[in-house]
Amino acid sequence: MVKDLARSIREYKKVSIITPILISLEVVIECIIPFITATLVNKIKSGCELNTIINYGIVLIIMAFLSLMFGAIAGSTAATASCGFAKNLRKDMFYSIQNYSFENIDKFMTSSLITRMTTDVTNVQHAYMMLIRVAVRAPLMLIFAFVMAFVMGGRMAWIFLVVDPFLAIGLSVIIYKALPLFRKVFKKYDALNRSIQENIKGMRVVKSFVREDYEQKKFDAAAEDVCADFTRAERILAFNGPLMQFCMYVVMVFVLSFGSYTIITSRGLDFDIGQFSAILTYNFMILMSLMMLSMVFVMITMAGESAKRIVEVINEKSTMTNPENPIYTVKDGSISFENVSFKYSEKAERMTLENINLEIKSGETIGIIGGTGSSKTTLVQLIPRLYDATEGVVKVGGVDVRNYDLETLRNEVAMVLQKNVLFSGTIKENLRWGNKDATDEELIEACKLACAHEFISQFPKGYDTYIEQGGTNVSGGQRQRLCIARALLKKPKILILDDSTSAVDTKTDAKIRKALKNYMPETTKIIIAQRTASVEDADRIIVMDGGTINGIGTHEQLLAENTIYREIYFSQNKAGVESGK
Repeated sequence: MVKDLARSIREYKKVSIITPILISLEVVIECIIPFITATLVNKIKSGCELNTIINYGIVLIIMAFLSLMFGAIAGSTAATASCGFAKNLRKDMFYSIQNYSFENIDKFMTSSLITRMTTDVTNVQHAYMMLIRVAVRAPLMLIFAFVMAFVMGGRMAWIFLVVDPFLAIGLSVIIYKALPLFRKVFKKYDALNRSIQENIKGMRVVKSFVREDYEQKKFDAAAEDVCADFTRAERILAFNGPLMQFCMYVVMVFVLSFGSYTIITSRGLDFDIGQFSAILTYNFMILMSLMMLSMVFVMITMAGESAKRIVEVINEKSTMTNPENPIYTVKDGSISFENVSFKYSEKAERMTLENINLEIKSGETIGIIGGTGSSKTTLVQLIPRLYDATEGVVKVGGVDVRNYDLETLRNEVAMVLQKNVLFSGTIKENLRWGNKDATDEELIEACKLACAHEFISQFPKGYDTYIEQGGTNVSGGQRQRLCIARALLKKPKILILDDSTSAVDTKTDAKIRKALKNYMPETTKIIIAQRTASVEDADRIIVMDGGTINGIGTHEQLLAENTIYREIYFSQNKAGVESGK
């Protein structure tokens, strides 16, 4: 795990190395200052001249300035290193997610990925800063101060070796108890973020059903759950402070008592006031070092689980990979399903698609219709390799899709998904997702074909109109038409419209289909629809039922021979007649 995280340091290795060096110099100087101060006190006691005091004072001022300078620079480099490390972690996670297949995405919840890229990365960032700064300073300070305490105090310094084991045992127990709680709480963080995400995305539904109170209670429950676990963990970690204070006071009482007794009695010949002041200073240094080490342990305890969750995302390998010698050319838009079966998970008890055999010629227009849950969308998702078939072979242009370069294949298969997604930005920027180099004229042409140009022209800023996040400032039908135009700009060999005209009226739907037929005669067009009117003009219509093909034929053939198609047609035709009265 450490190696995986270390790869994200990259260009910040230099400042990550400089920081411990500066901290080491700061610690060395801080440990020398009490020694010089003790020497000065002893010289003053023995009646030294003013020049000697001034010289020692100048040395102390210079050393204090150097210590301050090294500490300040180390603080700056540590901040640069930790923030840069966090930036690279988020970048590596995001890039990794971009390479995920749909199967990988299904493994992680969206809310969990957001938590990992925000809260978890912040925890690791803070831990990293402490590792390259505090975790270096505290042990060095502990060692140097301990050595100097022996030099200055002799046997008196053994008190530190007596206290340390008790402190180590106490910290170990605290970490052992707290770690499982932190593992538990981060999973509940995911649930909390999921509640927030669902509420914000479904705000219009929440308000239309007046369910604010219900959502507030659901959020409160998730928040209370997180709070309760964090409280339990923090209560355990809170013992860290009293434990440190107890050890500190034990050492202080011993040093003050034994040191004072040694000076007052005849033994003071070997132990003077300067040494006593120095040993007190080193006492504080040692105990503060132990306090800082305990803080590092606490932070690492919290960040350890976060680090595991981050590495899980970075190391997740896409289930979709290019073959060793991929094919970079798609000959045509022909599609073939040969004994194809598919299930989303290996643990699934039944196949979502079963024994699909289908041949589609290049340039054909194919309609797909069927009830909800009949696996219409699943079928077409195998064409651009959004998923791989569990059994059988899917071919495009006569070649197994698994033999193509993924980017090449997906550039030749344009797919307008059920959930139409627009990104924050102008209409032009959204359209150029289809072709980043498209000219304004090409944008307008594609929008005219998708019947989007008319409503775009009515906006005050036209194609420069800003689309809000999720496309909330345009209607569902407008979003669909913009997404269709975006797909047309790819000029693909296969165009898949997955229920992409459900929010437009039948007249506009017919215009779009006619435009596609005339504009893209050589492109294979697959239209998934709920309305039979959307697929009536197709060369062939596929009727799906329960993950299998129930029937294939023209509108007239299916109307005469296929029970499912006939039921759908007459139920919709009746509804259409009634609505037209």
